[in-house]
Amino acid sequence: MSDDEPTEPGRRSGRPVDPRLLRYASASRGFFVAIGAVAVAQTAVIVAFAWLLTRAITGAIDGMPLPDLAATLIALAVVVGVRAVLLWAREAIAARAAARVQSQLRSALIDAVGNLGPGWLDGRNSAQLAVTAGRGLDALEAYFGRYLPQLVQTVVATPIIIAVMWWQDWISGLTVVLTLPLIPVFMVLIGLATRSVQQRQWNTLHRLAARFADTVQGLSTLKVFGRQHRAAASIEQVTGEYRRETMRVLRVSFLSGFALEFLASISVAIIAVSIGFRLIDGTLLLGVGLFVLLLAPEAYLPLRQVGVQFHAASEGVAATRDVFEVLDAAAAAPSSPALAPTARGPAPLRRPSSPSSVHRTPSRAPGEPRPVDTQQGGELRLSDVRVRRGERMLPPVSLAATAGTVTLIEGPSGAGKSSVLAALRSAAAFEGEATYDGADVRAVAPSTWLAWAGQQPGLIAGSIAANIALGDGEPDAALVRRALALACADELAPDRALGVQGAGLSGGQAQRVAVARAFYRRLRGRAGVIALDEPSAALDPDTEAQLWRSVRALADEGATVLLVSHRTSARAIADAVVRLEPAGVVV
Repeated sequence: MSDDEPTEPGRRSGRPVDPRLLRYASASRGFFVAIGAVAVAQTAVIVAFAWLLTRAITGAIDGMPLPDLAATLIALAVVVGVRAVLLWAREAIAARAAARVQSQLRSALIDAVGNLGPGWLDGRNSAQLAVTAGRGLDALEAYFGRYLPQLVQTVVATPIIIAVMWWQDWISGLTVVLTLPLIPVFMVLIGLATRSVQQRQWNTLHRLAARFADTVQGLSTLKVFGRQHRAAASIEQVTGEYRRETMRVLRVSFLSGFALEFLASISVAIIAVSIGFRLIDGTLLLGVGLFVLLLAPEAYLPLRQVGVQFHAASEGVAATRDVFEVLDAAAAAPSSPALAPTARGPAPLRRPSSPSSVHRTPSRAPGEPRPVDTQQGGELRLSDVRVRRGERMLPPVSLAATAGTVTLIEGPSGAGKSSVLAALRSAAAFEGEATYDGADVRAVAPSTWLAWAGQQPGLIAGSIAANIALGDGEPDAALVRRALALACADELAPDRALGVQGAGLSGGQAQRVAVARAFYRRLRGRAGVIALDEPSAALDPDTEAQLWRSVRALADEGATVLLVSHRTSARAIADAVVRLEPAGVVV
């Protein structure tokens, strides 16, 4: 979606406060109430300060008794102290609210991405989402700590101060009413320019993050073909663009600050000149004129500061727009019963307490799908499943895989072998019927019944054991070692530390660790189906034969195995072969 597309979120983002903030971050509601109360107190303190200072100055000129003058000065000191306390309270409330809103939006973003599923995430750049969830939401500190408190202060203080000025001197009040709108007009004009340059800066940062992540991921390939220097030059170019966009944002910010300060200064000067002339001709009392003159800068200050703080908060505003787009997409998407269970939703998948547990079918309500058993396995049935890849619908696939069998899916590249597994793990949309043990696979979370190892190992920084037992709150060291042995990787020490994306292992070793992770889930009784996508692509024939024996052994123990492979040697362990062709499926 382009930035210029006239969507409803885009229209709403032009408001001072996006109403979606109140909907998606409940902590912001209490924040506005607290900041509003502080703003009222600050406004009262501002008026009291101007009145007490005027009284002290005029009293000293008129010869006020010393005890009365001392009492006025003491009250003035108390007001100054109260004003400092209120400023501290506003900062503390804003900081706490910013931290809570950041946490709520970050959690909501993660939940929304999980709800939208791998299929949605596959079409997005994860680096851009990481920037939004990280640095972008961190920028909310300026948004809540500076911009929103100042916005509330403007809404509360400006009308009250103008009313007090009008009450004391209607000419000065009228002058403020006539000149004050000039500041919002210039703020709107400057804001349009600022939003444009800031959005370009934010988009450039996204491109920089995506380019850097892609380069790091493919660095080994780039080095093999001698293209690493060009990749570095590309990153340097985008970095230069980001630097220029940042300087452009700063330039607009400084110019806008100057314009707003100039307008406010001219307006206050007009009021001061008017008061001066009327003091000279005796039509205005000194006390009234001084009181109004002290209030005049305070009438313009809140609105002027809103424009200044808007620039400091602009990055956080841009980040929240990106977050709200994801949350809106998740709200509009049909809810998944696996992620948001209802009273009549599918029963949760049961896991026996031990591998030797006997499979029993639990009682269920009439019409409720039969819960599957993740230890004994069950029947996986696909009937005319057509996977969608972008705008293309792949040919229909039908198969039946039962516990204790190995079903081999083979075919040329592009036939849709990996897409079938992607559909089973909710990473691709599909039409048709796909059930496991009587339950629609779209109605249950894949992590509750499927152990999967793809062509990309997907390893993380940490020990080999942590990668294999990923997601297990109480890892079983013995099963980790057994999973490594079954995956023909028993030469790897479980406590061996890996770098980012499994750095420190060869391609074949990383692939075997990924296969061991799938085996481990099966051994822990957390998956009835093992799905392997080209697990032997980087293995030599002897290691491959050993891996096939392990797969066969797991199937003989009751697992339902789906094996995607282009190796003809896989046929030796297969109970059924499903051959996919670009034009159709042959069984």
